[in-house]
Amino acid sequence: MKFALFTGCVAKGATRELMLSTMKSAEGLGIEFVEMKSASCCGAGVVSEKNPLLADALNARTIAIAEEQGLDLVTICSTCQGILKKTECHVDSDPAYKEKVNTVLEEGGHQYAGGKVKIQHFANVLGTEEGLTLLRDKVKRPLTGLKTAAFYGCYVLRPSGLSLYEDPDNPTGMEEIFKILGATPVYYESRTKCCGFPIIMMNKDASHDMAGNALIDAIDSGADCVVTGCPLCHLSLDAYQPEIDKMNKKGCSIPILHLPQLVALALGYSPQELGMDKHIISTTRLDKILA
Repeated sequence: MKFALFTGCVAKGATRELMLSTMKSAEGLGIEFVEMKSASCCGAGVVSEKNPLLADALNARTIAIAEEQGLDLVTICSTCQGILKKTECHVDSDPAYKEKVNTVLEEGGHQYAGGKVKIQHFANVLGTEEGLTLLRDKVKRPLTGLKTAAFYGCYVLRPSGLSLYEDPDNPTGMEEIFKILGATPVYYESRTKCCGFPIIMMNKDASHDMAGNALIDAIDSGADCVVTGCPLCHLSLDAYQPEIDKMNKKGCSIPILHLPQLVALALGYSPQELGMDKHIISTTRLDKILA
């Protein structure tokens, strides 16, 4: 299995341990990722508010790079995956607009064809029959006894018409991966809700309240950790957790893992090899289970 890897910004910046874990999990599974080093930020939905054409051109350029490589595109970020899918849908639905986008791309030597590559999240790749078989064959350290709560992230579920999950309102893809890894999925209401990151610059208290509600829900449902599919969600739930805890005073401390970290742990990598000591909320309470 070989893919063009769109890392997104956050996994290469504020949460570098997530990029490290992604490459370790690919190494352990025998998946080849060709990093798209010249791709730009997806804009996270912010650029499109000011300049929709620029946002679509930036993301069409990213897809065009994957087309030039002849590889399907994989993201490790729910936000990036959703934004790229929206661009694909928007540009492909209007031939005149597509021509306009390609006029913008022409100066940089790229042209967006559309329909040539599949855009999917790493979780969607692992959730295929081939991916699940690969996981079963490669697990070295079954995560028996680890109660894991999935946090999907908005952009891979909404709008539902662009989601790769069969039932975006009640997805089970990440939980199926957890089971293959030997972990016990925890089903809780907040797993499909927003982490609050999109509004953090406008209303920090409301953002933290959204994240805090999700954390408390996971804890009350018996989870040992929350597993995200999005570095932005990871930031909201891990990096801001001390602020959230101080604000709501409900004791919402729980380790946050990114999906590739959970996968790599089951493949036999140590928490130290995956940069888990870089997390704001300590993951050492999981050591007994992972021993």
